[in-house]
Amino acid sequence: MNGAAFFLAVNFVIAASFAAMFAVVSTRSRSRTAALWFAAGFAVASLSAICELLVAYTDFAKFWAIGAFASVLGGLILLRVGIGDLYGVKANLPWAGSFLVAATLLDILIYDLPRGTLMHSFSYQTPFALVVLTSAAAVFSSGRRLPIDRALGGLLAVTGLHFFVKAGFAVLAGAGTTAKDYIHTNYALISQSSTAVLIVAVGLTLLSVLVLEIMADERSNSEKDALSGLANRRGFENGVKTALALAPKTAHAVVICDLDHFKNVNDTYGHHGGDLVIRAFGELLQASAPKNAVVGRVGGEEFVIFLPNTTIDMAVLFAQALRGGTMRIAIGALPDSFAITASFGVAELGSDGNFADAMRDADMALYEAKRSGRNRVKQARPPGFAGVTAIRSVK
Repeated sequence: MNGAAFFLAVNFVIAASFAAMFAVVSTRSRSRTAALWFAAGFAVASLSAICELLVAYTDFAKFWAIGAFASVLGGLILLRVGIGDLYGVKANLPWAGSFLVAATLLDILIYDLPRGTLMHSFSYQTPFALVVLTSAAAVFSSGRRLPIDRALGGLLAVTGLHFFVKAGFAVLAGAGTTAKDYIHTNYALISQSSTAVLIVAVGLTLLSVLVLEIMADERSNSEKDALSGLANRRGFENGVKTALALAPKTAHAVVICDLDHFKNVNDTYGHHGGDLVIRAFGELLQASAPKNAVVGRVGGEEFVIFLPNTTIDMAVLFAQALRGGTMRIAIGALPDSFAITASFGVAELGSDGNFADAMRDADMALYEAKRSGRNRVKQARPPGFAGVTAIRSVK
């Protein structure tokens, strides 16, 4: 086995391995369809190595040479379809199929042209380059701008252009007199080795994009309360840290909410009824809170809203709106006579304040709201001259 044949075998193993890996990743990825397209693309492209070997060592050189061309191009088109699905820039499947057929017919027409000429080399390599360059364009034109996305787009652009370089090198170095001669040329060795490097680079980068998505989803799930759809305590605290880092020198507000007599709901309607109330209240908070707010469920029936760049008076008005909205919650599975209320504690976090202190003040205000009869908003005032936190009742 010469060097080119060795790289053909290596390319087959690499492409087949990536096909298997993408198939496995598809079972966990939110971009399952894209991962399956990638698996199919690498699986189809791996067949080209087998075809190239059959060109050199069988009597059906033309048939297998056309098969090698079609399998590489077909694999690249499948990757383009997957990239379009992943980045929201869909490929036109009928057009892609027509392009594959037209390019294969072109390959048949140029098969008997002298190899190593400009006409043959560029006619052969251009379809590959166009498909990969359109994949790069799909990545760059999408709304995703993470470093890994830019790296993938750049790598695809380099891979697309490298087909033109290969065409030029075939003219300079020679690609053999016939298709059978190709595998024994220095051009074949360089062509297959460069392709192996780029296959690995593109495959690993695509895998990285999908794995990073999986990691982001796992992190999101670990910071999310499944019942209410809000952040759990960990997610809420991390969200507040991020919000404070974005606006460290301004005043913010904290609102703590607690559903009134929630134990009675569970006792009367069962835990399923209680779950429905939690879910409905969570939906109310999500729909009512500003986009930059951090909303979390931090206890059984206790919720917290962090309002960045919000004054205490605005936070009180927001809490009052939530109090009114809570009384209007209607749950189809529960009786029409069912009514739920909530109590609210509001506190301010100054530009030089401590978040833990603001949470404590809001909790004290909430306790006062509960003690005063529930279904009301209590506001914690910043420490006065006497150093005592005053509570203002709002109903």
